[in-house]
Amino acid sequence: MAWIEMIAEEDAVGELREAYEKLREPWGGVDNIMKIHSLNLPSLWAHFELYKVVMYGRSRIRRPQREMIAVVVSAANQCHY
Repeated sequence: MAWIEMIAEEDAVGELREAYEKLREPWGGVDNIMKIHSLNLPSLWAHFELYKVVMYGRSRIRRPQREMIAVVVSAANQCHY
């Protein structure tokens, strides 16, 4: 399994702490898929913008279908998200 250095929420300061506050999920934390960008804030925001466009942007694919596609892809990749 790959290992990527990332800054934990409790260790975040400044702009990263502010970013984590904005990205906090209903379960109370920030998803690891976003924290892997903690050493490069521009890439964090680029990833977030891409996610918003793919999941919420205009498309002929309805939102529930997009979620189903994401689940199938995650399962195929053996991803626990």
